Amino acid sequence: MSAMTETLEASAETVPMSRARARRTDMRSRGEPALWSLGGALAIGILMILGFLVLVLSNGIATFVPKPLRVVTQTDGKVTAGEPFRSEVFKPVPQDVAQLSPEWQEKIKAANGYVDRTLYRLGNFDIYGEDFRWVPEFLVAKVEQPKNLLFIERSEWGPFIGTVKTFKVDGVDQAFSGLDDAKFTQVHEQSRERAQAIRKVERSDIGKVNRALDDGRLALRKIELKDGKDSAAYRAADTRFAAQNVELQRQYQALTEQVQKLREANAKNTLTLVEVGGREKTIDFSGLVRAYAANDLSLGQKIGVYFSRWAEFLVDEPREANTEGGVFPAIFGTAAMTLLMVLVVAPFGVITALYLREYAQQGRLVSFVRISVNNLAGVPSIVYGVFGLGFFAYVVGGSIDSVFFPERLPNPTFGTGGLLWSALTLALLTVPVVIVATEEALAAVPRSMREGSLACGASKWQTIKYIVLPRAMPGVMTGIILAMARGAGEVAPLMLVGVVKLAPQLPVDGTFPFVHLERSFMHLGFHIFDVGFQSRNAEAGKPMVFVTTVLLIALVAIVNATAIVVRSRLKKRFAGSQF
Repeated sequence: MSAMTETLEASAETVPMSRARARRTDMRSRGEPALWSLGGALAIGILMILGFLVLVLSNGIATFVPKPLRVVTQTDGKVTAGEPFRSEVFKPVPQDVAQLSPEWQEKIKAANGYVDRTLYRLGNFDIYGEDFRWVPEFLVAKVEQPKNLLFIERSEWGPFIGTVKTFKVDGVDQAFSGLDDAKFTQVHEQSRERAQAIRKVERSDIGKVNRALDDGRLALRKIELKDGKDSAAYRAADTRFAAQNVELQRQYQALTEQVQKLREANAKNTLTLVEVGGREKTIDFSGLVRAYAANDLSLGQKIGVYFSRWAEFLVDEPREANTEGGVFPAIFGTAAMTLLMVLVVAPFGVITALYLREYAQQGRLVSFVRISVNNLAGVPSIVYGVFGLGFFAYVVGGSIDSVFFPERLPNPTFGTGGLLWSALTLALLTVPVVIVATEEALAAVPRSMREGSLACGASKWQTIKYIVLPRAMPGVMTGIILAMARGAGEVAPLMLVGVVKLAPQLPVDGTFPFVHLERSFMHLGFHIFDVGFQSRNAEAGKPMVFVTTVLLIALVAIVNATAIVVRSRLKKRFAGSQF
């Protein structure tokens, strides 16, 4: 018994030691440090993505919310009216502090020399010559929010903050009783309709006449290059063009007179605006986009202003150096370029991957091609832009111009940046992603399926077409989704091969041949860059940067979601063969 007791006591002493030793070694043997490290890295990455989305969404969605207007009377008598944009703490220079009252000097000294200041969005750029103004706290004598103060959005010179003094209808002064005045609203609607009619005539009707004149001139030039000026064909064409020119000039004159009448009618309807300092500004009713009493809006009215701004943003064209108005041309250009890129990159990427995986004899050459494809994925995007400009635009486009459009030279048609060359450039940029993803998807299809198909008498192409490729389509779609996401957000190469600040015409319209791949276009990514870094005032463009970023993220998400739904349906068809 004593021996057994000693044995039990010894084992009881050794068990805690072995357990302690196990606790010291088991964590490493089970890989828990690596698990915690990987989990922590994933959590940090998710938090960074969520933080970015929260920052963009919170600023972008709130951009169109109507903000209150304040009238700040300063101690020096200066009056500032505007929207409070943001506040910060700053350190005034000692010379300014020395001129303040003893009370403020003590406050600033107690705050270690710092004091608050607020940035106000002024509007009235045509009067003040500035969009924003800082107002330090120590200069504020009085802050008011008058209910009659209006925020007036104009088609030119940005917003106006002030009141309406009077307005004219057909040149006759009318008393202004408020924005709900039926006469005021009616005149505004009529003036806006006339402005839209002017725009339609100038862009559509006069545009057609100008295109017809240009087409006739180019046709005559083409005959001149082919047969010479002394040929009978040129003389006959010249006679036809002269007669056509007379008729087109008559149409042009009639349309010009129509536009002039509409402008004269709009010029009779004006309103006189007054800013808080008493200075006046007279504008046409057609230049008034929207007006509201910012400090006297009900919840329903705020919601109405908010959604009307969103509608304008989505369907109208930009104005005021792209810092106001809409971005419809940029939405259209981004979607058109992305879809055209996918139509190019998908077949080329899939065909290349099929050849490398299914047909090519594996060896050093194929290995070299794969290494080159992987390296292409790491080439900076601007390099692709330079290549696209040099090869597609200058070489291929220049050759097309010299063969098919010699009469237009030296003005290039395809020999410059355009939608087609932009799509091809981004297709080159993203094709390595599609190739790698497609190869991985093809390799994941079980070999037994290929052998079973061949054993049943199917040819190699039939096996690929009916067995391998359908089961690899979810993986192929993954590569296409990644390509679309990258292509839609690229900006650097597009700056060289087709994107512009403002495109007067969309790549698709009602004129033959209806799709104009040679035209330049607008892009949401470049729009963000232009507004954020190229506008005359970075602060004025900041709200538009955030809301355009939200729109670009939403557009990419919609395109990706559509592709993901297609991929999921393809997976369900082969649920028993997922990989």
